[in-house]
Amino acid sequence: MSNDQQPIIILSGVELRAWLKSRRLQSPGAVVGFVPTMGFLHEGHASLLTAARQSCDIVVLSIFVNPLQFGPNEDFERYPRDEQRDLAIAAEYGADVVFMPQVEEMYPERTRTTVTVSGVTERLCGASRPGHFDGVATVVTKLFNLVQPDRAYFGLKDAQQVAVIEQMVRDLNVPVEIVPCATVREADGLAKSSRNVYLSAEEREQAVILNKALREAEQQLRTQRDAMSSQELAAQVTARIQEAPLARIDYVEALAYPSLEPISSFTEAEQALIAVAVKFGNTRLIDNCLIRFNG
Repeated sequence: MSNDQQPIIILSGVELRAWLKSRRLQSPGAVVGFVPTMGFLHEGHASLLTAARQSCDIVVLSIFVNPLQFGPNEDFERYPRDEQRDLAIAAEYGADVVFMPQVEEMYPERTRTTVTVSGVTERLCGASRPGHFDGVATVVTKLFNLVQPDRAYFGLKDAQQVAVIEQMVRDLNVPVEIVPCATVREADGLAKSSRNVYLSAEEREQAVILNKALREAEQQLRTQRDAMSSQELAAQVTARIQEAPLARIDYVEALAYPSLEPISSFTEAEQALIAVAVKFGNTRLIDNCLIRFNG
């Protein structure tokens, strides 16, 4: 969609709360939709804004590269940033306000309180990136407290993150509806990601193997659900990805969703998640296939 109005840019939590309070007083009962991001927006983020704009009266976008969710050897400093492009996309897809705090605004002093979600964080990216989801859960809690949205929109490309946020919201009685949105892909199937810009031409060409392997596994699982184990399915996806010479696999797992528990039999699961994390050069990509067996 196109929006003629330029979004209001807000840098402080105090100002954001004041702006939202004023809007809520002007429009009692207005539904507030929230799209939290780390910026470098692409079509995936645009789809979240579109979903929020279609069902909410006020749309808040946040752009904040959160240091708490990066490990000591990860790419916080080189994480891509493009403020001008982000604001153009925010305007085009209907954000009313863009909250763009600095690190000093979100963490004015050493953080002594963190939010930890157990269980769903112990596999996949939680296992290979210790502390990552503590950082995610903590910053999302802070943002929810500032915005107090009715609905918050997250992309299913990071299905584990969605499961973590949903668990946190249930456990802490946070009054927000989490709205998961489908992964947006390039024409050749590669999942949209801010990190795709790091890929060389050869790495980019080979990275399409992730979606191909996942789609083939999904098709086989739907036709041979009774005959396949999760280990067999993961081995099949692993072998397919390894056909790309530059691929270095972090993990390939098939789990129940949203519990992210191991699956003893696919016939007993309502939903299964096949999730992968693979490095091409120095770029770590994640992708997944979420399969709903009933409906």
